[in-house]
Amino acid sequence: MTSALLVIDVQRSFQQREIWAANSNPDIVRQVNRLVTAARERGDLVVWVLHSEPDTGTVFDPANGHVRLMDGLEPAPGEPRLTKTSHNAFTTTGLAQLLTERGIRRLIVSGIQTEQCCETTARVASDLGYDVTFVTDATATTPIQHRDASPGRTLAEILADPRTLGTADIIARTEYALAGRFATIRTVDEVVGASEPAVVGG
Repeated sequence: MTSALLVIDVQRSFQQREIWAANSNPDIVRQVNRLVTAARERGDLVVWVLHSEPDTGTVFDPANGHVRLMDGLEPAPGEPRLTKTSHNAFTTTGLAQLLTERGIRRLIVSGIQTEQCCETTARVASDLGYDVTFVTDATATTPIQHRDASPGRTLAEILADPRTLGTADIIARTEYALAGRFATIRTVDEVVGASEPAVVGG
């Protein structure tokens, strides 16, 4: 085992926000599960990460009950479950020690949000010397309001604002920033296909 799949923040917290209705990947659970299945078949480690903001009263406050995996995701016995309080999956967890103990040098990154916790984790992992694969279509994000936008706007108002950064632009920017610098960009099909035996004949 020299590779690990990181499943980052695919949690119910995001589903409590109105803007989740405009998320980039309604199929995120199925896509992540495809990666999980392939990782297990290869004998790779699967690491589950959740984001927590205790005592904040937000959807990320564990007291509110939403810091749980989305329905349809289920860690297998023995698969590590980590809880972080920073954007990347390393700083506030024992992830680096865990990976070192297992002899893992290659990471596959999936989860929420594409440009935030997933991208930040990929950058930190690269700086720590890991070979990183970023599986964009196994990540998800939501539109980002302009920095000068008024707080408390409805989803319709956010989407109608021409200054709002749409999900396609967010994803493209992340791929441009990571590719050739911090990670190799792959699709779920490419990662899963690499774990499947070649078909001989036809």
